[in-house]
Amino acid sequence: MNFYRTTRLMLSSAVFFSLAGSAFALDGADLLKKLNAAYAAQGGTISADNVDIDGTTATLKNVSVKSAGGESLAVGEVTLSGVEEDEDGGYYIEEAAFPDINTTKDGVTVTAQELTLGGISIPATPGGGDTLDTMMLYETAHTGPLKVVKDGAELFSVLESDVNLTLREDESGFDFDGAFKSMKADLSKAEDPQSKDAIEKLALQHIQGDITMKGAWELAPGTIDISEFAFDFTNIGKLNLGFKISGYTMAFVKSLQDAMKQSEANPNKEESQQALGLAMLGLMQQLSFEAAQVRFEDASITKRALDYAGAQQNISGKQMADSLKAMTPIMLAQLNIPELQNAISAAVNTFLDDPKSLTVKAAPEKPVPFPTIVGAAMGAPNTLPQVLGVKVTAND
Repeated sequence: MNFYRTTRLMLSSAVFFSLAGSAFALDGADLLKKLNAAYAAQGGTISADNVDIDGTTATLKNVSVKSAGGESLAVGEVTLSGVEEDEDGGYYIEEAAFPDINTTKDGVTVTAQELTLGGISIPATPGGGDTLDTMMLYETAHTGPLKVVKDGAELFSVLESDVNLTLREDESGFDFDGAFKSMKADLSKAEDPQSKDAIEKLALQHIQGDITMKGAWELAPGTIDISEFAFDFTNIGKLNLGFKISGYTMAFVKSLQDAMKQSEANPNKEESQQALGLAMLGLMQQLSFEAAQVRFEDASITKRALDYAGAQQNISGKQMADSLKAMTPIMLAQLNIPELQNAISAAVNTFLDDPKSLTVKAAPEKPVPFPTIVGAAMGAPNTLPQVLGVKVTAND
């Protein structure tokens, strides 16, 4: 009797868990619908022939993506793993894995591997408001080796790339960073004789380096602060760009998306472009400039550039540097910016004598609305350096 009771209990349990699994199974159609709606908020569309569900894994078959610009791309099979439905009807996806890319056109082959997105949040009602819970977000993006090959020769490659986006605990904003690691470019195959000569004299036949970026977005004031956007290449130098603006709020983003949608919906392309341009001008009035910086740290390219430029004039690199130092104040005098003129001349002289770093900073005492900048540029361009608080230094 105990044996039969145990058997019945096991069978009952199996039926219960089977029914429970069916009750809580993922709805592939609903997942695709909400994923498509989230992407549509950005002006594009996603389509798939069907969605296969296996536990918490959803496989999208024959996926194709249409961008906001109207271009269509056949993606293939996309695997979504660790899929969970939220209480509010949205979804969280641990990872989306995309098929490798291997395409050839006009003799050029492009390959890319290990394409993934991680920590994807799909809202239940995307595009319906100006809060975070209406946005599709991801936490990580990764690509493995990427290569561009022509006639058997590798012209360009990236070992891997990673982008990370971290939502702050109080949901007041994001911090993000990214890196394109071990980029390589082969310029030795240049066909134009003049370009080939310049590449050889500047020792730029084979370029290698990294691109990195760091930044933050504070949602309430709409402050975007790109503290680093650096191009660091061996035996060339490091160019770092940074800027900070405010007014780029969620409401601004939604208005921007709406303007793009209206433009795409207008069959008269010329008219739609004009309307979009006017809309952009209106939106720009909501933005303010807070700071910017351009900094170059030399790694021997300056001397080679002076030697090459001097050779074109039948003079030495040192003579070329002296010539540039003499010409700088003459050229700047035409701009009618005496205070900045002296600073630029001093920085140029210092840098050319001993190339280490050259920095241009713009840091006004308080944020400057973009319309003010446009007005100054059109009416009194010589006042812009003062309006923006521009400073130029070298070797600091």
